[in-house]
Amino acid sequence: MKSDIQIARETPLKPISEIAEAAGMDTGKIFHYGKHIAKVDLSQIDEEKIKRHHLVLVTAISPNKAGVGKTTVSIGLALGLRKIGKKAIVALREPSLGPCFGMKGGAAGGGYAQVLPMENINLHFTGDFHAITSAHNMITALLDNYIYQNRYSCNGLREVRWKRVLDVNDRGLRNVITGMGAATDGVLAQTGFDITAASELMAILCLSRDLDDLRFRIENILLGYTNEGAPFTVKDLGVAGAITVLLKDALLPNLVQTTEHTPAFIHGGPFANIAHGCNSVLATKMALTFGDYAITEAGFGADLGAEKFFDIKCRQTGLQPALSVLVVTARSLKVHGGISEKDMAKPDMDALERGFANLDRQVAILKRFNQSVVVAFNRHADDTEAEIEAVRRHCKEDLGLGFAVNEAFAKGGDGAVELARTVVETIAEKPSGPLHFAYDTEADVKTKVARLCKDIYGASEISYAGLAEKKIQKINELGISRFPICVAKTQYSFSSDPKAFGAPTGFELKVRDIQINCGSQMLVVIMGEMMRMPGLPAQPQALHIDLVNGQIEGLS
Repeated sequence: MKSDIQIARETPLKPISEIAEAAGMDTGKIFHYGKHIAKVDLSQIDEEKIKRHHLVLVTAISPNKAGVGKTTVSIGLALGLRKIGKKAIVALREPSLGPCFGMKGGAAGGGYAQVLPMENINLHFTGDFHAITSAHNMITALLDNYIYQNRYSCNGLREVRWKRVLDVNDRGLRNVITGMGAATDGVLAQTGFDITAASELMAILCLSRDLDDLRFRIENILLGYTNEGAPFTVKDLGVAGAITVLLKDALLPNLVQTTEHTPAFIHGGPFANIAHGCNSVLATKMALTFGDYAITEAGFGADLGAEKFFDIKCRQTGLQPALSVLVVTARSLKVHGGISEKDMAKPDMDALERGFANLDRQVAILKRFNQSVVVAFNRHADDTEAEIEAVRRHCKEDLGLGFAVNEAFAKGGDGAVELARTVVETIAEKPSGPLHFAYDTEADVKTKVARLCKDIYGASEISYAGLAEKKIQKINELGISRFPICVAKTQYSFSSDPKAFGAPTGFELKVRDIQINCGSQMLVVIMGEMMRMPGLPAQPQALHIDLVNGQIEGLS
């Protein structure tokens, strides 16, 4: 089969104005970034249409390192729905340069289920990530200047809680010293970098309802504490207006198209293992405005991404999914059944069936949220009919779920017709009920963390490092314990051990730290060894990315 980039190059693209017009948008309210990309004015969102249309969440079992193909399934489902005469639009996250040049090589779907133009989307796109990076680091520079100018006055800061960000994977930047050199070079400080996807500004962009809400959230970002112990925010720094200016264009959702010219909104890109893992509220609402079915995804497994989608994104916005699609692959099931990743393509029915434990727990998690569930088997070329039938039988007979094989990677929309029909029938006959959240936001922090650790992950014990205990005390003093919890931990396991595959129980989860995000209104609870600045693998994908005869190679 042809590579992703070959398929992308051979697919003729329509002018983005034609895509917008066919979807029912006012083409006078889109802003072109070349022929095939546009941003869409927020006035296009229609709250009444949103209430009448169907939101479908695509989530997954715990992934292996190569992933399970949620983006490909999300795009494929939209294509399949179009094939059966339904008006569908997909809303996805923007790729980060860190994973693209580190491990994944791209995140625009795959095969004949891609969003295009793929090279632009995977690289600089409309500059949203760069705008967030610049805005975040502008706050840092202005904060450093404030500290320098007030270093001898009573207006100085006792503690700084704000770092820098960069959209690369670079372990060498996790801990750095700034202000070295002459006295005029700044104040000596120990700090560090997170990846841009972990910036609070990324979460703010993705959760903001409009420009006013964006500014309000920016104003409330906690930067540190004064000498008297009072919180010091962006509003206190006096630069919320300047930062809003840097992000005003980035707030607008990006419109592109799929390999079959289905409209696609791609906007925002937080990771679900270190942030809340969902595309922007505005992009989702835009897709719901113009699509009878809006397909969106949440990062990694249901335990991380879907939980945050429900408990954070839906709770803050009132969005109610009509259905959740759980993506599985034979490869991931076999890894959860005890097979090493280097052997996961080989047939092994015993390992496959042992891996059902992870699938079953992810289904149980979705049902806790009162979700109706359809399982999508994302097919690989080496999957056997016996493996597919075993998963089908388990899902339909043992779990009583809708099941469909997704072959959109190889066949485009034609390969997702079975999934599309199953989704439509399930929504018509047994849609999801009103959301049941995992915890009450008015509960104290430890109670909310316990609900997630025990009810969602299956832990039996929870412990807190001294730093985390101090943060909880500060959270209580600030009166923000009502904020929802955003867990940062490994995506490969329910536990904090990335090698504890399957559905482990009886383990301990340790809360190492808590990031207080007053702007995005969430508490980022960091567990285990999770780093907010990833490192690169021994053989990064950047080794294979090149410009050959004027064409980009190595993006997949």
